[in-house]
Amino acid sequence: MSTIRAKDRDAVIQSLRAGVVPRTGQHLIQVGRVRELEALMKDVERIADSGSGFRVVIGEYGSGKTFFLNLVRAIALEKKLVTVHADLNPDRRLHATGGQARSLYAELAKNLATRTKPEGGALAGVVEKFIAQAKSEAKAGGIITEEVIRKRLDHLTEMVNGYDFAEVIAAYCRGFEEGNEQLKGDAIRWLRGEFTTKTDARAALGVRTIIDDASFYDQLKLLSRFVRLAGYSGLMVCLDELVNLYKLSNTQARNSNYEQILRILNDSLQGSAEGLGFVLGGTPEFLLDTRRGLYSYAALQSRLAENTFAKAGMVDYSGPVMRLASLAPEDFFVLLHKLRHVYASGEVTQYLLPDPAIPAFMEHCAKRLGDSYFRTPRTTITAFINLLAVLEQNPGTDWKELIGVTEVVADSSGAADLAVENDDEFASFQL
Repeated sequence: MSTIRAKDRDAVIQSLRAGVVPRTGQHLIQVGRVRELEALMKDVERIADSGSGFRVVIGEYGSGKTFFLNLVRAIALEKKLVTVHADLNPDRRLHATGGQARSLYAELAKNLATRTKPEGGALAGVVEKFIAQAKSEAKAGGIITEEVIRKRLDHLTEMVNGYDFAEVIAAYCRGFEEGNEQLKGDAIRWLRGEFTTKTDARAALGVRTIIDDASFYDQLKLLSRFVRLAGYSGLMVCLDELVNLYKLSNTQARNSNYEQILRILNDSLQGSAEGLGFVLGGTPEFLLDTRRGLYSYAALQSRLAENTFAKAGMVDYSGPVMRLASLAPEDFFVLLHKLRHVYASGEVTQYLLPDPAIPAFMEHCAKRLGDSYFRTPRTTITAFINLLAVLEQNPGTDWKELIGVTEVVADSSGAADLAVENDDEFASFQL
């Protein structure tokens, strides 16, 4: 394996130690989930082929949902899709009347990413790519650029806000040609949903509408068509923390959000949202609770119901709901080896733990947490990095003392046989 840059190493280690998903370097620690990723890759390919996709990814807190969603986004970017992502919270919802849906759209637009700009903030770049193509076409045809832009965006005018969307792109083009940074900035503000009043939008750009709560989903459909016109394969929307909808105390507000999910689901399954895909992350109660979850909405319950033939260990990854299975012990074994490698910046000589320490640590986790440590990788990963941090900052410390191992004896096959002390004596290192 090659040496890992200090920047990438620190980004991964610091994020994992804090219990959050690293924004970069996920490939360095990816293990398992092979069949789940294969299913999502098929979704990405279908979206890139002018199709649509819809998935609800279900997993317990700390089970790796966010990590999985980030991997899916990375795959989508490699397939020339544009991605947008955001976490739901009390101020960001799919449906609202107090600006929360517009706030969610603004966050999505801010995080718009492409393969050349995976960190987000790529909206202006997508617009300029579209304008550059229009300029080339205009130059070849001997006509003005704005005329080409309006012609290429003409079929968008049939959609909600489509006419004003075309006007805003044309305004950005004028600002681009005239060197008017204010006009370009106002156009991007409109596209990001940052105008809060129609009066301000009309004064700045001459348009009569803005992106508001009511046009949230329609604007995403509009954006998916636009990015395809700009030369990309489609748009992938990743929304996490949908459990915040489950937590809404107002039944009407909750059902309104579930109606929006139903609308998105219907459009996706019927193929009427070309080049647009959704991946939603939530917890089991968000899906299964018949009083407040998605199953409380009859139309969604029937569409998201499990395949009754997938039982006795059988799986079906083709449906709209994907449950993240627990990592196997073998996956954890590989994961801990990768974490050790990343912590040492890819230098084998800098490993802080020998090979026998990995199964010893797993045994420690099993005795402390039982089977739950397989279901929620976050706790085990954080504990392992904490162990490495202690060993790094306290040279000469015996790792066996920290995790309560009295001896490590290799049998004839070379496997480690572990003797672990009583749980009460694990004072040095707590999970």
